[in-house]
Amino acid sequence: MRFSKKIESCNLSPIRKFHPYALEAEAKGRKIYHLNIGQPDIATPKEFFDAIQNFRDPVLAYAPSAGIPEYVESVRQYYAGLGISLETGDILATNGGSEALQIVLQCILDEGDEVLIPEPFAPNYTTFVRLAGGQVHPIPTSAEEGFFYGARDRIEREITPRTKAILITNPGNPTGAILSPESTRIIADIAWEHDLYVIADEVYREFVYGDQKIVSLAEFPDVAQNVVIIDSISKRFSACGARIGALISRNKELIGHAMKVCQGRLCCSTLDQLGAAALYSEGPAYFAVQKEEYHRRRDTVMEKLSQIPGVVCKCPEGAFYLMAKLPIDDADAFQKWLLTDFEDHGDTVMFAPGEQFYGTPGKGKNEIRIAYVLKQADLERAMDLLAMGIQAYQGRTQGA
Repeated sequence: MRFSKKIESCNLSPIRKFHPYALEAEAKGRKIYHLNIGQPDIATPKEFFDAIQNFRDPVLAYAPSAGIPEYVESVRQYYAGLGISLETGDILATNGGSEALQIVLQCILDEGDEVLIPEPFAPNYTTFVRLAGGQVHPIPTSAEEGFFYGARDRIEREITPRTKAILITNPGNPTGAILSPESTRIIADIAWEHDLYVIADEVYREFVYGDQKIVSLAEFPDVAQNVVIIDSISKRFSACGARIGALISRNKELIGHAMKVCQGRLCCSTLDQLGAAALYSEGPAYFAVQKEEYHRRRDTVMEKLSQIPGVVCKCPEGAFYLMAKLPIDDADAFQKWLLTDFEDHGDTVMFAPGEQFYGTPGKGKNEIRIAYVLKQADLERAMDLLAMGIQAYQGRTQGA
């Protein structure tokens, strides 16, 4: 049987592709410390579960395709609290931020259209762009520069006649980098001047660890027709399994086209939307506690990395990820070896190899993404295992 060229051009997730090796390691009795996937261990607020348990309707019916009123209004009010005025019709409920991005790309891309994305970027972006018929055009960055890309010349020189959109994540996944307000304005201006969509994945907005100010692209009304915001409850409220997000844009024509897809997939989960709406009752105190915890974890990881000779890693400013360049040749081979050949007192560690976070062939081969989502003691142990693993792996290859 034949398959589409679109799906054959996609890869398995680098975050999940080592799962079979992990199962084999666990079958041998090894404990694996997971730095590979951004699954927070912080408890989901009880308001989510209370809302579902209090559901009393006799029939669990389809929700409106655009989202239940309670959820849409909770999102609108959340943005109002940020000083961003939205209408109800600017918001569509989606099955996580992932579906929001898929819908947008399906609405704007024709075969061969390009999406500019600063690399490294979430590998799922490549999958979504290709399945919509487009191509990723990477904006190069480097670990040595802290993955900076927010300058006019760095972006404009990558624009081609096929460019349709710029896709950014702020704060960044996998880098933890933050765009300054000035860089965010530059990107908005470039989108306006070149008649491009600018899609901003802002799901990590609450996770900023210094004095930096996050500016949403939705704060620029003069480019409202160009801007699309991708949002989600997954990381903000540690509710990844609920799969509730939002597609947000003041571009009424775009929302109208997106509604065709929303109606085609009928609706998002009624119960999960009710739970999501309840989550938005959480206030600043909740986010302050989360941020303090992740700040401490970030500092732990950076301290441990600084003690490993040859590692290159700029301190991330936001989200709960970082990209690190390791003193090895191939992060894929190293990860496989950690799962098949390495252990310390029965323990080993997983990360996400970096190559598939890049669009430029050959880049990221000796880089890894770390998600610092483990509790403190586990995080310290995981980083010690990484250091021991690097030392043992170098000794193995040097002695070969």
